[in-house]
Amino acid sequence: MFCKRLRTFLLFSLVFDWTAVGKAAEPLVLTADGRSDYVIVVPAEAGAVVQTAARELQEHLAEATGATLRIVPEDRAAADTPRILVGPCLQTRGLLPDVDPDKLGPDGIVMQTVGKHLVLMGRPPRGTLYAVYSFLEDVVGCRWWTSTESLVPDHPRLEVPTCDVVYAPKLHIRSAYYRDAFNGPFAARLKLNGNAHRIPAEYGGHHRFCLFVHTFFPLLPPEKYFDEHPEWYSEIDGKRRWEHAQLCLTNEAMRQELVRNALERLRNSPESNIISISQNDWYGACQCTQCKAMEEEEESPAGPLLRFVNAVAADIEKEFPDVLVETLAYQYTRKPPSLVRPRHNVVVRLCSIECSFVEPLAAGEQNEAFRADIEGWSPIAGQLFVWDYVTNFSNYIVPHPNLRVLKPNIEFFVDNNVMALFEQGDSQSGVGDFVALRAWLLAHLMWNPTLDDRALIREFLDGYYGAAGPHLLAYLDRIHEAGKSSGVYLRCFMPDTSRWLTLDDLNEATGFYNRALDAVRDQPDLLERVRRERLPLDHVWLNRYHALRRQAKVEGKPFLGPDDPAAACEEFIALARKHSVGNFRERHPFAEREEQLRRRFRPAGPPPEPCKNLPPEQWLDVQDNEFRVIKPGEWATVVEDGAASDGYAIRMPGNHREWAASMPMSADFARGGAWRVYAQVRCEATAEDGPAITLGIYDTDHRRGITHRRLDVPEVRDAKYTTVDLGSHALTSGMYFWAAPPERPGQVEAVYVDRIFLVRE
Repeated sequence: MFCKRLRTFLLFSLVFDWTAVGKAAEPLVLTADGRSDYVIVVPAEAGAVVQTAARELQEHLAEATGATLRIVPEDRAAADTPRILVGPCLQTRGLLPDVDPDKLGPDGIVMQTVGKHLVLMGRPPRGTLYAVYSFLEDVVGCRWWTSTESLVPDHPRLEVPTCDVVYAPKLHIRSAYYRDAFNGPFAARLKLNGNAHRIPAEYGGHHRFCLFVHTFFPLLPPEKYFDEHPEWYSEIDGKRRWEHAQLCLTNEAMRQELVRNALERLRNSPESNIISISQNDWYGACQCTQCKAMEEEEESPAGPLLRFVNAVAADIEKEFPDVLVETLAYQYTRKPPSLVRPRHNVVVRLCSIECSFVEPLAAGEQNEAFRADIEGWSPIAGQLFVWDYVTNFSNYIVPHPNLRVLKPNIEFFVDNNVMALFEQGDSQSGVGDFVALRAWLLAHLMWNPTLDDRALIREFLDGYYGAAGPHLLAYLDRIHEAGKSSGVYLRCFMPDTSRWLTLDDLNEATGFYNRALDAVRDQPDLLERVRRERLPLDHVWLNRYHALRRQAKVEGKPFLGPDDPAAACEEFIALARKHSVGNFRERHPFAEREEQLRRRFRPAGPPPEPCKNLPPEQWLDVQDNEFRVIKPGEWATVVEDGAASDGYAIRMPGNHREWAASMPMSADFARGGAWRVYAQVRCEATAEDGPAITLGIYDTDHRRGITHRRLDVPEVRDAKYTTVDLGSHALTSGMYFWAAPPERPGQVEAVYVDRIFLVRE
């Protein structure tokens, strides 16, 4: 829906300098008082995209000015009528004889005033539509915040300043992987054109992949070929195998069959203009004599891969000369080769999955390895593709302080021959960390990386959230300063925020949100938007509630988390559902998280015996509802247990030995010196002796065990829980407690963990 603001609209050019010297001496007055002398002129045989461009221009101008300009084919327009020429009209060739839209870069646009006329056109198929959208955004002031929420300002008099713009984006393929941005018309308005954006043909379509990364086995499925041709697959430790393996890239017969299958796929996908010929999503490169010799000659496993892909691309080009062949420089193939170079129709895609996103890729120590690899590929590859990660896949619904690196990272990519960019965001969640802002911001920066990202963020916050905008900007600044000052290695897989977001940070951030909500309290639409954006902050409070509450008590600090966490939990769940939350982490539905949160706030059990007479600040209790369980229902499950202190415990079947129940040591554990750690456990067993359960504490920062204890069946086989002393330790937030069953099926039925508790030494 379109919305208008009843205020003076100050024009702000997102992309271009409209003061550039142009071909018209005075501004053009397109409309005044709801009337216009102009018509929208299209070529006599305008295609679908040009017709869409003309219609979008007509509708938005009518909304902004009250004047509906007629759309007229060029051969029917009156000779003396002032025109907005949309698309490659015949008249345009006379007005702009030196500008040929077909010779612009991909998606290039032309916006020029010539005499009394305005020209809006671009390189097919999308350029003319993008020229119209740029005009509507930069001159008219339209803003498309989301697929359903837009701003079209009032213009009683609309003047077009003198302009002379010819522009083509350096990133030819631009994809912001967010759920709302998949909407076709919205994606087109943001000038996104990647594989995921469902843009219909009349809106210019989009770049389509025939197969999308990790395609070795889709093209040569082992279940079809391995038994007859094991030599087509990796030789590992002297044996041909396909499990967690790749292809033997020096096998010519294999290559010919793969080409045959790839060509068949392309014939069945005529709309595709890219095909991926790329390694599987694991290691397992072939170690046969020929592959190893080639790898050593090239000084990188990327050598055999690129030689193979080049040969495939040469065959594909014979039938599909306009199709690009993409491959991956990923994991073991990321280091560039010494000799071979990509063919002109080969695109190499690098992936930033190992990087830290709290500092730019082009600077700082955290990302040296990735920076060296992309700078190594840049001089030898005519065109690179980057798969960049701009969310937290382990927990979509928490703050992720990477907004400040988005612009410098895109600039770094463009400076290093990147022509295609896939920004993988929260496609599986509707309530991630400012997902609407991120999609909008990334789209504008990919179109023009020189834009002022701070100004873009401020404009979106003020435009979309109204008076709450300045408070939300202050909130984002506080969150990003917290990430920067912590020195955290901010990966795209962060289970929670405990490594970088402190109680003080959260208290201050909550104050900013409270002021943001107050600022729009009497505007229901804006209030709902702001309340939705607070869900990630709410999730932090709920996720770390007990630890933060304990810390506030121990340190005598304010606690601005919810007074009634159970009620806050239900409100959070209801709002997340209302806004179509989807998944809370990659491939994990929110329903799974609902159960975890609800059990977190059930009543605690009575104090353990050693703590009954201790003051509250001298001991800490951690029930099973704060534990992480791995593979719920298979390796570990929270069950009702009448013997447990709060009526529930974690049950692990005795048929495996995985660390399936763990408890991260939060910041409050690391304060106040050493703690003696206890665990309460029991087992059900038919065996009379032998191992029953193993417990320990592990330090992830230093990758070493702190303590480790195996308990035998007689020590813990009882209907009641046994208290186990794990010793005295100076704990840090990088440590975690873990428990594992013994892998004794038929002898140990199950082991149970009720809780751990800590007593200050």
